[in-house]
Amino acid sequence: MRNYFQFDELGTNYRREFIGGLTTFLSMAYILILNPLTLSLSTVDGLPDEMKMDAGAVFVATAVAGAIGTLIMGFLAKYPVALAPGVGLNAFFAYSVVLGMGIPWQQALTGVLFSGIIFTLLTLSGLREKVINSIPAELKLAVGAGIGLFITFIGFQNAGIIVGNDAVLVGLGDLTDPNVLLAIFGIFITIIMMTKGWNGGIFYGMVITAVVGMIFGLIEVPKQVIGAVPSLEPTFGAALQPIFHDIGSLFNLQMLVIVLTFLFVDFFDTAGTLVAVANQAGFIKDNKLPRAGKALFADSSATVVGAILGTSTTTSFIESSAGVAAGARTGFANVVTAGLFLLALFFSPLLGVITAPVTAPALIIVGVLMVSALSDIDWKRFEIAVPAFFVIITMPLTYSIATGIAIGFIFYPITMLLKGRGKEIHPIMYFLFVIFIAYFIFLL
Repeated sequence: MRNYFQFDELGTNYRREFIGGLTTFLSMAYILILNPLTLSLSTVDGLPDEMKMDAGAVFVATAVAGAIGTLIMGFLAKYPVALAPGVGLNAFFAYSVVLGMGIPWQQALTGVLFSGIIFTLLTLSGLREKVINSIPAELKLAVGAGIGLFITFIGFQNAGIIVGNDAVLVGLGDLTDPNVLLAIFGIFITIIMMTKGWNGGIFYGMVITAVVGMIFGLIEVPKQVIGAVPSLEPTFGAALQPIFHDIGSLFNLQMLVIVLTFLFVDFFDTAGTLVAVANQAGFIKDNKLPRAGKALFADSSATVVGAILGTSTTTSFIESSAGVAAGARTGFANVVTAGLFLLALFFSPLLGVITAPVTAPALIIVGVLMVSALSDIDWKRFEIAVPAFFVIITMPLTYSIATGIAIGFIFYPITMLLKGRGKEIHPIMYFLFVIFIAYFIFLL
């Protein structure tokens, strides 16, 4: 094992790798709680049961997909980069596709499956570099920041801090409501720990908030901590149902936009995470990432596995940087993280204490981290600022990641052509321009 993961060459040992893997797990463990709550749409009142995914099955799918993806990354690419269903992509799945477009969650899973397969083919064919290079850097950054604002808005909504207002659309909620106060407490606690630089601050913030909620009678105390692993049957293989029973529903413009959005966000989120973590660990050589193809293949194959199990897109987590900071340098740290994901399966009874006020702070703080991409956009160039700004602002305002991307990608060729910079526009951007114009004409 030492030789396979090159411990001596990288100056590491089992202790450092174990601590790094544990740190990564604690930093991203919140997804085990947040993902089932998001995909089950349990915070949305009045929805028919058929629109809601089974929270227990999603919990198992999240843990197993995270473990499998993390192991593939560790053994194939040998990087200490863990994977799990991504925040933002799960919000797009639940709030934009299922809730906003009214698409059955089974069909949405099929969209995730297709995006993973396409991602895998692009990686194996070598076309991924061309696709990555065709999208302007500023628009990639804008998508990340826009998703950050979107999930922050969802967090404020779930907490009851922001509510609907007939006069001005949205307004401040009832700050005397005990559940709202619990969410605000969670935000403060999480901010304190993150500011202090504590690894796993988001996860610990959720734990402390849940405990305080139980102390004040806002959350029911669980009768047990360890229990049987929930059944995966409600979601396992559901992504394949539309293919065999209603394949005609998959061949339309709406489904194309859904698949492209899943693919686009995962594509660039993964690339950005890999570069950031690899740079921190000192893996970048001559501005190139060794074994990049294997790392991207690990990510795309994890998405395929996750979709079949029953969860939204599985992707590389930036929280892996916490593990690298703690000493992780090889894929053995991923073995530790994956083992902890599987161990977490036996703690499903704790899902009952994870309410909207407990998860809202996590969404808000993750949004803060994602919006940091704004600093790298060149706002002085108006032809770039316009499409970037429209991507960012329209995601939360239209309650749709896909719509935000579509609007920004429509305006990019327009402003660039008006500026006389048409030669800098990649043909793929013109293709996306046509696709998104058709999206608005025929689907909205």
